[in-house]
Amino acid sequence: MQLQLTNKVIIVTGGARGIGRAIVKLLADEGAIPVIVGRHASENQALVDELKEAGKAAGQVTIELAAVDQLESVVANIIQQFGKIDGLVNNAGYNDGVGLEKGNYAAFMESLHNNLVHYYMMAHYCLPWLKKINRGGYCKYCFQNCRNRAGRYFCLCRCQWGKKCLNP
Repeated sequence: MQLQLTNKVIIVTGGARGIGRAIVKLLADEGAIPVIVGRHASENQALVDELKEAGKAAGQVTIELAAVDQLESVVANIIQQFGKIDGLVNNAGYNDGVGLEKGNYAAFMESLHNNLVHYYMMAHYCLPWLKKINRGGYCKYCFQNCRNRAGRYFCLCRCQWGKKCLNP
């Protein structure tokens, strides 16, 4: 493919495993500089090392994305390392099993926090940089990841709809 991503710095949350890993590899193959943001330092670094051994650029920042009070510093760290952010792939999330029958308010709110709030916060902190590289416009590379069928699991359904609202 020719996606014209050469030297584009693109953040991929949850980029060390599964669909996120495939996205990171595709971006690197296209000449982008993927930056993995996720909770598993060893997995993040292993993929970065694999890409670097293949002559590709990549970076990583280890963080628990639910720690939203730290996400601004994650973006600042990426800016310090790479000088820019050209795209954001909000990919991280998981099916925590919180549903209507067996859930409760506290579990529901925690699920939203773990699966949706970090989408908003990452986009919020990246937005000034995304606007800057697009001359005032707002352009981002967006992928949405659904680990199971959203219609089957209430928790995924609500988070996927929330994510769609954050990714116009």
